[in-house]
Amino acid sequence: MKRHLISAADLTRDDAVLILDTAEEMARVADRPIKKLPTLRGRTVVNLFFEDSTRTRISFEAAAKRLSADVINFSAKGSSVSKGESLKDTALTLEAMGADAVVIRHGASGAPYRLATSGWIDGAVVNAGDGTHEHPTQALLDAFTVRRRLVGPEAGLGRDLEGRRITIVGDILHSRVARSNVHLLTTLGAHVTLVAPPTLVPVGVEQWPCDVSYSLDDVLATSDAVMMLRVQRERMNAAYFPTEREYSRRYGLDGERMAKMPEHAVVMHPGPMVRGMEITAEVADSDRCTVVEQVANGVSIRMAVLYLLLGGADTALSAAPARTEENK
Repeated sequence: MKRHLISAADLTRDDAVLILDTAEEMARVADRPIKKLPTLRGRTVVNLFFEDSTRTRISFEAAAKRLSADVINFSAKGSSVSKGESLKDTALTLEAMGADAVVIRHGASGAPYRLATSGWIDGAVVNAGDGTHEHPTQALLDAFTVRRRLVGPEAGLGRDLEGRRITIVGDILHSRVARSNVHLLTTLGAHVTLVAPPTLVPVGVEQWPCDVSYSLDDVLATSDAVMMLRVQRERMNAAYFPTEREYSRRYGLDGERMAKMPEHAVVMHPGPMVRGMEITAEVADSDRCTVVEQVANGVSIRMAVLYLLLGGADTALSAAPARTEENK
């Protein structure tokens, strides 16, 4: 593992498989009566969030606490940032407090990279989402979920996603989740297809290692997983499609479209879901939808990332307890 996790593009196939396999070991901890490991005892993890978040912030907090780390939650609202403090001064404050790792979410693309390369802090930096750039741990938990569903927890150990076909649908233009998933899933051997209205496809997408389709119906029958994305209205400053009804009719996933997917295929969503627009309640509540699993898997993935960045080991086997009859 490298010192920081800024972009999914920085991960090799072996790096990614190592994180996924370590997350499998961490997931077993969740089955125990006491869901804690002493691995990061005495270490301090700071959650530095300049944007609102529920799932990601709580997931990182739960992951750090399960590894026995001390956790400091920093929210820009109500802090000195709202008074005009710069990222540099905030970072220097955290360094003075002895932060071993900083998990940062920021509205500006490139902020985590700046924090990691500036020399302001000595600790590890984990990108929890920056602008419309990337969200690498979300891509890791998505890949983890796909591997578990399509291959199995035990059978998937050491394996990538070679030959799997993943379709990502929706607001690609503003989605950091889509960018990270394209990089990571391709690295793991999967074939990725982006589906969106032409107005929500980024300029230069032809340079990405994926295919682009403007018709959802054309790709459903060959998809092993369909990942729906939220339309990010808060980042839009123009009319990218006529109406919500028109978008839902062309690019929404309902029961009729889900029936066109292969029987083994799963439906994914990074959350929060806008029911009735990009996904119907019928699909969101079906057994094929992995949204709740993705949240649970997110804790395991983030435990693995923090463990590998701060623990310095090549495997979680030394940290996770053996699967005895008592804790199976």
